[in-house]
Amino acid sequence: MELLELSQDLFSIGAVKFGDFTLKSGIQSPVYFDLRVLVSHPSVLSKVSEQIWLTAQRGGATFDSVCGVPYTALPLATQISVQQNVPMLMKRNEAKGHGTKKYVEGKIVPGNKCLIIEDVVTSGSSVWQTVQALQKEGLVITDAVVFLDREQLGKDRLKEKGVTLHSVITVSQLMSLLESAGSIDSATVSRVEEFVKANQFTADMSNLKPKAKVLSYEERAAVAHHPVCKKLFTIMHRKQTNLVVSADITSSRDLLQLLDQVGPYICMAKTHIDIVEDFSSDVTRSLSDLASKHDFLIFEDRKFADIGSTVQRQYTAGVHRIVEWADLVTVHALPGPGIVKGLKQAVGSRERGCLLIAEMSSKNHLLTGDYTQAAVTMAKENKDFVVGFISTHRVSEDPGFIHLTPGVSLSQQGDSLGQQYVTPEEVVKVRGCDGIIVGRGIYQAANVVDAARSYQLAAYQAYEELLQQSCEESS
Repeated sequence: MELLELSQDLFSIGAVKFGDFTLKSGIQSPVYFDLRVLVSHPSVLSKVSEQIWLTAQRGGATFDSVCGVPYTALPLATQISVQQNVPMLMKRNEAKGHGTKKYVEGKIVPGNKCLIIEDVVTSGSSVWQTVQALQKEGLVITDAVVFLDREQLGKDRLKEKGVTLHSVITVSQLMSLLESAGSIDSATVSRVEEFVKANQFTADMSNLKPKAKVLSYEERAAVAHHPVCKKLFTIMHRKQTNLVVSADITSSRDLLQLLDQVGPYICMAKTHIDIVEDFSSDVTRSLSDLASKHDFLIFEDRKFADIGSTVQRQYTAGVHRIVEWADLVTVHALPGPGIVKGLKQAVGSRERGCLLIAEMSSKNHLLTGDYTQAAVTMAKENKDFVVGFISTHRVSEDPGFIHLTPGVSLSQQGDSLGQQYVTPEEVVKVRGCDGIIVGRGIYQAANVVDAARSYQLAAYQAYEELLQQSCEESS
């Protein structure tokens, strides 16, 4: 009865959602669990924490302290610590840059046992990373408790590493409870069941090796495959910015004024030159002058998607003559490698490159799975022209490519046309991308300079924290 009521509580506060969601892995899911909302619903937070504690007791877990997996499980661990008078430890995702610079906070007694608390387990990798961090401090970890087990072999993967995972409820049990309460129908249950069966992780966790050290932008410049990519990483390091402004403006005067104002805070400007209503060749000459003045690159978001001979003419001819002024252009992989070959042949002696569109930020886009992987393969085969990717996640582990992510907002709100936003921190630290692309968040702001500075600081701070975290994990 308690779990039935709790399942309805979670549904009513939006902690369990049904629809079409893109997970951190890039996989499309019919269900999404967002237990971060618990912090705004203390009564439900208390119930969830109580069930986690009871599950640990029933499972026979013995421990001297508790530690929540950052960050969603931190309030759950805190609630348990206070209610049950159990010491708590706190693992950071990055060490502090000041004071004691600790990676794990709290009183650490080597040899003591610590119980890991988690909200949702899918593959078990987040739990395992927390286990490894605590083991480095001399703590013993034998058990972990999760509120919701998504039944995608996370439990088996952790068992293989010597950690017993106890779960309050599984996704199958939760679906059954919500169906019995009339919150969802049998068709929804079937979709979720099919998704879980089709997305199982291997039980072998030997592939969860320590993460490769994250390279700085300066180091990335040294291994970049293309001179434009090298130049871009160098600018990012020199100006301490990984912000690309998307200048989707129809007036040439307003376009140039915006870039003159935000130029000091960006590494690159993204244009849609075909929407400029009063275009002339003077516009592109002024764009180039501003790029030199403020030390940024220009990429024209042309999204070429035709056969090689056609894109050659689109690139070099017409009123825009893009090849003459844009350092980079965006290209769809849809037509195959001929599109890259055609553009490359048109460059001549100029230093020009392209970004392949591997993913998009709009809802229900079709650039997923095999298509994304095909784009990565095309990039590997054309390193002399492909600089990197437009994507919502890191799609290639090759540090010689750059990943730029659109749909970024400090407020994380969407729009009525399907645009989905993520924060700078999530883009850089969670999704592993290198730079953020921001449009309306800057050019529609009351003060565009303050807005650009805010995005620059947020994104670059996330990058610095990622570097620090990587150094801590590899030390």
